[in-house]
Amino acid sequence: MESEKRRTPRYVFFAAAELMEEKSEVRIASRLSELSVRGCYLDMMNPFPVGTSILLKIWTDENSVFQSKAKVIYSQANVGAGVQFVDVEPKYLALLEHWLKEAARGS
Repeated sequence: MESEKRRTPRYVFFAAAELMEEKSEVRIASRLSELSVRGCYLDMMNPFPVGTSILLKIWTDENSVFQSKAKVIYSQANVGAGVQFVDVEPKYLALLEHWLKEAARGS
């Protein structure tokens, strides 16, 4: 059995997302399905390659918007991508922590 490699818990969390590749400014709409303090998993058919730097926006039905630079750390064609947040601003970190508390409670 493969051991768990994650340093922080990941929670089921559904939200809309938009990724923008920093160099080309190509945008992709996606759906977030898992969230942690360090990153998230995005469901999408054509994810960016591993190592791609992106600007990520995530929003919920509550009209709360999270934004961060991020990097694609793994990519699965026709499935999705795992991304790691990079340099999250304090105002967005507070929102992320709020979402994680809700997800941990099962809300």
